[in-house]
Amino acid sequence: MSPPTAGRKRTGRARDALLGAVGVLVAFAACEALSRSGMVRRTFLPPASEVLVRAVELGGDTAFLNGVGATLEAWATGLALACALAIPLGLLLGSVPAAGQAARVLIEFLRPVPSVALIPLVSLLLGAGGETTIALVTYASVWPVLFNTVYGLGETDPLAKDTLRAFGFGRLAVLLRAGLPSAAPFIAAGVRIAAATALILAVASEILAGFGEGLGIFIAQAGMATDGTRDVLAGVVWAGALGLVVNLALTAVERRLFPWAPEHRGSGT
Repeated sequence: MSPPTAGRKRTGRARDALLGAVGVLVAFAACEALSRSGMVRRTFLPPASEVLVRAVELGGDTAFLNGVGATLEAWATGLALACALAIPLGLLLGSVPAAGQAARVLIEFLRPVPSVALIPLVSLLLGAGGETTIALVTYASVWPVLFNTVYGLGETDPLAKDTLRAFGFGRLAVLLRAGLPSAAPFIAAGVRIAAATALILAVASEILAGFGEGLGIFIAQAGMATDGTRDVLAGVVWAGALGLVVNLALTAVERRLFPWAPEHRGSGT
């Protein structure tokens, strides 16, 4: 990647970040104006500045931070389990056509089922606790990682595989030496997508549970309190901020580990 192209990429990212910041400021100003003008009752939409102040205050609340930690623990556990299941299964389905064909019907049956729709069933089976959140996060996170793994294997250079076979390498060695490195950027992208979905589902399952410990529990309990809208929105701000931080961190890891990927070329530091 030539320096001018790399410079254009960096300029483009800076422009996107600036536009995103402008969008946030416009939304903030609109919410602030609507609330303070009286057009919308403060019980329904508190001023954005008050919500932001409350979100900052929550950062000093030990009980709240413990709840956030419980949510992140369930999220990380579920995501790790999903990767441990989806990556080996994706490698199997992507490298053994017969296995992929045999599993296609089951996968196509399960994949469209919304994870949120399973919350009542899983809660009934496991109870409303951390186990339910982990199970739902695992289920939701499996699909992006699985499909990206299979797709990444399909993008493996046939010449590289034929060369390894010509030198006497077996199917497993070809998979590990050619298929897995080729699929790695796709797997990382699948993990990033799954991480965002998993965090949303972790908070949603806690909201529906309504009791226990977690960010979603805080939002649910605040929603039942008198004049609790400010706390609800402050909790939502925390959820959004956590999602943004997770996405930025995983994107940075992708860029560092896979600089040759098309979307990361010319983006090095």
